[in-house]
Amino acid sequence: MKWHNKVTSLLNITYPVIQAPMLGITTPEMVAAVSNAGGLGSLPVGGLSADQTRELIRAVKERTNKPFAVNLFAHSNPIYIDPLAFSAMQQFLTTFAAAHEIAYVPPVLDLLKYNTYHHQIDVLLSEKIAVVSFTFGIPEDEYIATLKNRGARLIGTATCVEEALLLDNKFVDLITAQGAEAGGHRGTFITDGPPPMIGTMSLVPQIVDATRRPVLAAGGIADGSTMMAAMMLGAQGVQVGSAFLVCNESSAPVSHKHRIQNASASDAILTRNLSGRWARGIENKLIRAISESGLTPLPYPVQQSLTASIRSFAQQKDLADFTTMWAGQSASKAVRKSAAAIFQSFIDQAQTSFEQIEKHVQVRD
Repeated sequence: MKWHNKVTSLLNITYPVIQAPMLGITTPEMVAAVSNAGGLGSLPVGGLSADQTRELIRAVKERTNKPFAVNLFAHSNPIYIDPLAFSAMQQFLTTFAAAHEIAYVPPVLDLLKYNTYHHQIDVLLSEKIAVVSFTFGIPEDEYIATLKNRGARLIGTATCVEEALLLDNKFVDLITAQGAEAGGHRGTFITDGPPPMIGTMSLVPQIVDATRRPVLAAGGIADGSTMMAAMMLGAQGVQVGSAFLVCNESSAPVSHKHRIQNASASDAILTRNLSGRWARGIENKLIRAISESGLTPLPYPVQQSLTASIRSFAQQKDLADFTTMWAGQSASKAVRKSAAAIFQSFIDQAQTSFEQIEKHVQVRD
């Protein structure tokens, strides 16, 4: 099977496989392992400071001289936060934490400050990052122009055709079609309401037909067979997340890895209780408690700040019922191997699937 196509050419990689940027899970070791294996590792830096961003980028560079992507959050922060809603959620979480013997440090509304991609662009430019991906929106035109003028390839995220067209008109180089099966946060940016929930196998050909850019399929890509299925529908590459959740280089807590490998497809639900933004993950006590409280989650990233102390405590103590366990619909197929071994299995399985398809076509002829 010949792997060279528009994606490999644009990104200067051997295989059209991109490791999804999973904030809180992805490590520099994971990014470097995928890039060294011939794919594109992706380093998530959404919400981090410029110094943290630079430190992580340099940690990846210490481990690989291959291209890798840096992933930005391109959302805008809420202008107004309802103090009564904030106080109500804070009080509920304080009571909940005390009932479960969790150390909770409630945030102070007036002191909340957030890093945005505006604080990170100069770092990406000075570090000469070859590929910049983004989600939750589209960077402002001046930033897109600056990155492209410096030679960076840009990858945007779309959850429907309307978003893909907006990205296409901004002259991004590639579009990630994020299907409903994808774990973690939805990349939706055209609505603040429930996000489009279009399955990957429906979304990919829609975006391929509607846009001029190469398309990466994301969501439910669990092995080489699903990779080939997406490419037969017009995708020229895939973005893989959940398959790397339990790899040796993943920073996911042990309990998170265990729950993923023992989860059924129906255990992954869509919720905004933990961060304020719709995301797919394994349901737990904290998610259920917020739903049963009757309170409406605050907008992202305010809700994220409100639950941060509980989630941080739970991660340190490895308490799966009180933290985020983002996972896609096919996450239970993830295996505990090195990232490089998982990557190679994708390539080997895809090659086998291609040969089987080719053989089947020849038999029919």
